[in-house]
Amino acid sequence: MSQTMIVDVVADVVCPWCYLGWRRVKAALALRPDIDAKLIWRPYQLDPTLPEDGVDRKAYMAAKFKDPGSLKAVHQALMEGGSEDGITFNFEVIEKSPNTNAAHRLIRWALTAGVQDHVVEGLFAAYFTEGRDIGDPLVLADIAEAAGMERLVVLQLLSEAADSQSVSREHALAVQGGVTGVPYVIFGGKVAVVGAETSDRIAMAIDQALGQ
Repeated sequence: MSQTMIVDVVADVVCPWCYLGWRRVKAALALRPDIDAKLIWRPYQLDPTLPEDGVDRKAYMAAKFKDPGSLKAVHQALMEGGSEDGITFNFEVIEKSPNTNAAHRLIRWALTAGVQDHVVEGLFAAYFTEGRDIGDPLVLADIAEAAGMERLVVLQLLSEAADSQSVSREHALAVQGGVTGVPYVIFGGKVAVVGAETSDRIAMAIDQALGQ
């Protein structure tokens, strides 16, 4: 008999480690086919102070990483890790660092529509592989439409700033709850895994949560 489990994934779509973590959580769950898991994306913004139109990514990253060699090393490690999980990171084609509030809202609506995974994967790929601006409503509408959502409905909701405050509140709750780094994944409300751990280690956390 399969066991049900809620898996809360606290993450941001401009966090490359979250992309790895998302893939590895799904791989870990595939190692436990007897579990009926429901993944729920929980919004976290690495920088909620960014303007709605975003900022130039190269300048933004240069300000965060004073040593260019350090940033290059991080990118290299991510590209190597990503290749093992079927992820292509093209950091050099990313022009914007967007405010991700709107992207989180789209994921929220996608969960209701039953296409959360498609939208999350679409957002990650659009940003990290294609270098698209996922703060742009038209880009978000493209991703939503590709996942089977109604394009015009999504554009209208984005224009009305629907659920913007809800996303901000959820981010604040995560911070208040002690989340300082993402991905932060909670299995069955009992066991948390911080960071992009291997799928085997994540599977062990799933077992631990079931044991409790």
